[in-house]
Amino acid sequence: MDGHVVRGTTRNGARVETISAAGVEPHLGDPDRVATLAPALEHVTVACILLGSAAGPHDRIAALHGTRLKMLITRMLDTTVHGIVYEAAGSVGDDVLRSGARYVVAACEGSRIPYALLGGDPTDHDQWLTEAHRAVSVVLGGSY
Repeated sequence: MDGHVVRGTTRNGARVETISAAGVEPHLGDPDRVATLAPALEHVTVACILLGSAAGPHDRIAALHGTRLKMLITRMLDTTVHGIVYEAAGSVGDDVLRSGARYVVAACEGSRIPYALLGGDPTDHDQWLTEAHRAVSVVLGGSY
């Protein structure tokens, strides 16, 4: 993955093997329990928060892009994370995604860390992957 180690989290233990098979270092963690994600942040330079198509009850999804997102980013600010990519498109309601994106922008600008909002359509895998690659490159300070 362009010479970078990629770590992916899942709350579903059955997906660990699939993640690993894709060349990604798997980590079992649950965004509803932010503390379970902390070990996955060790030695991470760019964190990609890819919850734009998370499924579940509206209140839980809103929390993932609200209170849980705020807690996660607060925790990230005291780690090696030097940039954030936030998935601002997907099947989650536009109001929830806009709110999450506003928070990411405010937190990153306030902390002076680079960020990118991923707006690619997750149903178009190739286009989404190109957009995600570009977003990470921008956060790393490169060009794409």
